Amino acid sequence: MANSVLGAAKLAKNDEFYTQYYDIEREVNAYVEYNPDVFRGKTILLPCDDPEWSNFTKYFAQNFDRFGLKRLISTSYAPESKRYKVYEPTLFEMEDPKYDEDKTKTNGKIFVLDRDKTGDGRIDVNDLDWDYLEGDGDFRSDEVKRLRDEADFIITNPPFSLFREFLAWIVEANKRFLIIGNMNAITYKEVFPLIMENKVWLGATGNGTDMVFAVPKGTEVKEQDRQKAARLGYVGDYTRLGNSCWFSSIDHGKRHQPLPLMTMADNIKFSRHKEIRGHDYQRYDNYDAIEVPYTDAIPGDYDGVMGVPISFLDKYCPEQFVILGITKTWFGGASKTYGEQIQVSDGARSRVSKLNDGAAIEKAEVPTGTYYIVEGRMFIQVYARVLIRKVL
Repeated sequence: MANSVLGAAKLAKNDEFYTQYYDIEREVNAYVEYNPDVFRGKTILLPCDDPEWSNFTKYFAQNFDRFGLKRLISTSYAPESKRYKVYEPTLFEMEDPKYDEDKTKTNGKIFVLDRDKTGDGRIDVNDLDWDYLEGDGDFRSDEVKRLRDEADFIITNPPFSLFREFLAWIVEANKRFLIIGNMNAITYKEVFPLIMENKVWLGATGNGTDMVFAVPKGTEVKEQDRQKAARLGYVGDYTRLGNSCWFSSIDHGKRHQPLPLMTMADNIKFSRHKEIRGHDYQRYDNYDAIEVPYTDAIPGDYDGVMGVPISFLDKYCPEQFVILGITKTWFGGASKTYGEQIQVSDGARSRVSKLNDGAAIEKAEVPTGTYYIVEGRMFIQVYARVLIRKVL
């Protein structure tokens, strides 16, 4: 029992990342710059969001008038649903007539902003009303679903372990959204089809931009990530997540900027990448496409199918390229599958079936690193690739 509780607590800690105000501001400003009225007259729901811990409510409350919002709603989980956190009610809560010592442990809270409660002529964070929810604030509850259905936009940083379920919860209600997730979520079978259908795309902030998150005390943080956060000005209980990114269905200008591209010949002659410069583009053995290992090496004059890194989606312009698929088994699309395979890694050999879950390239000479032998032929497997072609 003790081990299971500790395991649950560790998972909860690793799910709890508090987004910095600056990162929210930088991302949301891109949508407002593209369309100044994008939020005007709209209701925004911020689930999984407690203003005492999170910056999402603070940011949208402070910009309520500028954005012309109709209503802002945020909900928080009950403290007892976060067993690792020692919860101490704030004076803000304890001095309110609504304060209930029992409910504050077992019930989530709802925060609503839609009027100038203080009478100072503006609507901001000081005008927030709050009350207890009937339940614990789980986004899957009927209570929070009703708030979802009332809203026009869903914006938050959901628990990473529930990303698939949370996105499905949003899509089910056909709401526009802006959420944070792991870049690798692109390859999920619940996510990629939405990207391919142009229903979901990456946000305006580039994936190469570091995002720093506050974390609960006691959370395990890699020292290099802690130091990176400190170099960016965040000292203490912070971590840097290099693979986090924004997922959105709100339009922004960056996604309509075409990539500047060289021809295939110029890439082979001038590319800064040694894998490209002086070499022909390689073809996959199990997909009818060429391998393009870097986004800036996409040949602008090639009309066929290309396999590009998932990071390409950070630069994806739907007016320039069509997304055709992804090199994952669950998606299908491979021209062949491989039977018995021998994986060779650091001299060790083992029987596997991994080669089928990705794009394979045949090699004439023994490759460096991990490779696979199938009927005497040698192959390497590249990371997940998005299959694209130019808009013709």
